[in-house]
Amino acid sequence: MGVLNVTPDSFSDGGRYLDRDAAVARGLELIAEGADVVDVGGESTRPGAEPVDEAEELRRVLPVVEALAGRTRVSIDTMKPAVAEAAVARGAWLVNDVACGLRDVAAATGAALVVMHLRGTPQDMQRFAVYDDVVAEVHRFLADRAREAREAGVGRVYVDPGIGFAKTGEHNIALLAALPALVAGEFPVLVGTSRKRFLGTLGRPAGAPPLPVDDRREASLATAAWAMAAGAAIVRVHDVRPAAQAAILVGDTAPDRALEAAS
Repeated sequence: MGVLNVTPDSFSDGGRYLDRDAAVARGLELIAEGADVVDVGGESTRPGAEPVDEAEELRRVLPVVEALAGRTRVSIDTMKPAVAEAAVARGAWLVNDVACGLRDVAAATGAALVVMHLRGTPQDMQRFAVYDDVVAEVHRFLADRAREAREAGVGRVYVDPGIGFAKTGEHNIALLAALPALVAGEFPVLVGTSRKRFLGTLGRPAGAPPLPVDDRREASLATAAWAMAAGAAIVRVHDVRPAAQAAILVGDTAPDRALEAAS
């Protein structure tokens, strides 16, 4: 799954693809590099990001979804029911639901659904990064939300442990280490670690600032390869070409699973 942020303020590439033509061109580039899915988002979910008005989010994403939907499988990364519904109407096949509030839209439209673990909102989520057992709590939350979605009528449900969302670096590492257990559950797993802040802190001296976003690519690829080897169905990445090459080397079946989910 290639990331396509149609936003001015995303942590990795904010503003680069805000223009419709630039976003479509980037989507086609992601497809050429090997993306099986292009994930279009019009509202940043980085820590501290401000909410976007519904009309503005629709303006940003719908032309891009419509242009790309005939070329590949498109997912819509949103927290708003109206945006999810409109995107599916224009060809999106998957709703990437970071706030676990869109199961009814997915059920009504026939879209596949990703349910992700998040506490709070992007504005305040790091205040809630407190757990007795992060792995057990996240796995239980995802199983409950995914079963609820299935019972509501969603035909295909993925679970995402929400790396970096209301999590410390230690929490993120623990969840990555426990991926085989999550994969062994009822639902296919999506993992998104690409360029996230905790990767820029690995191996750094205490108190040192994290590496810049562009210097987190190697760690991003390493964690994507680990997720594939652990059996994740989808990895969400900014750098598609090396991830696609890693999928071949790992012998992963993520592309086949993505195709199966869309069939």
